[in-house]
Amino acid sequence: MRSRVLRFAALAVAGTLVLSGCADRGGSEASSDNYPGKDLTLVVHAGAGGGSDLTARTLAKELEADLGRSIVVENRTGGGGRVGLTYLKNRPADGYSIGFIPVEVAMLGHQGADIKPEQYTILGQVMNAPATLSVPANSPYQTLDQLIAAAKEDPDTITVSNSGAGAIWEAATLALGEAAGATFKPVPYDGGAPAVAAGVSGEVQAVMAGVSESASAANNNQLRILAVLAPERVASLPEAPTAKEQGIDVVIGGWGLMGAPAGLPDDVKQRLADAVQKAASSETFKDVMTKAGNTPLATSPDEATEFTQAEFDRFGEIYG
Repeated sequence: MRSRVLRFAALAVAGTLVLSGCADRGGSEASSDNYPGKDLTLVVHAGAGGGSDLTARTLAKELEADLGRSIVVENRTGGGGRVGLTYLKNRPADGYSIGFIPVEVAMLGHQGADIKPEQYTILGQVMNAPATLSVPANSPYQTLDQLIAAAKEDPDTITVSNSGAGAIWEAATLALGEAAGATFKPVPYDGGAPAVAAGVSGEVQAVMAGVSESASAANNNQLRILAVLAPERVASLPEAPTAKEQGIDVVIGGWGLMGAPAGLPDDVKQRLADAVQKAASSETFKDVMTKAGNTPLATSPDEATEFTQAEFDRFGEIYG
């Protein structure tokens, strides 16, 4: 599997994506004529304080101003995204349950979960996030080369926390190991924030997480970032070198969409898609994402649908 994960590495951060659901699951009573008539719930698959949570809560504030309703963010963690994504797809398709949908929507279906892109109405892609590899501030490993050397000397002994089994940061850990010829030991947590906390406390020897999740701890001298797994350095961590700069040719990261259960009525879908695109295009959202080290995006459902399906097909080859 690791060699196939590596083939994905150079592809995972590319592009814009998003899909639109087509199944009718009983949301036809909703209409944009009186929508929204009540407050909304925004489901997040990861814990509070992580990169996905930051993205979702920033968007929620912008959406509230446009839709004229409160949006309650609900964190439903577990299973590398399985719990939250399963909960979201089973909600009524009435426009009152929306969610932040991570890259794992294209991965988990190939790992035995009943999660596929067509089970969601995707409203727009809003961000990309490169991976970072960090160690605790007091770690004896000062460079990526030193950490890799330790992993080669004692395979499966260098513990690396991630956001969940089967999630993108576990895949990033495997991809880095494949590229470096080393074997790390991935340790799953329920989201990026607890994974980073495990690194800060010294519970693990290294952390694989998104830039937005690791940058704050790094800037507070709690973590030392050894590598950013991006094509070039990111603005929020200008001193952090890329893995490619250090001779390890691996580029991998996550992406995020806004979506709802499949079967959303067309007029409600359009109202939400317009609101999401406006929110993701706002200066506030773009500023938060850029400072966090992410790339803000604001794509349409149509252009994203094709890419998301392509990503799902690509992961099928990786895990098949």
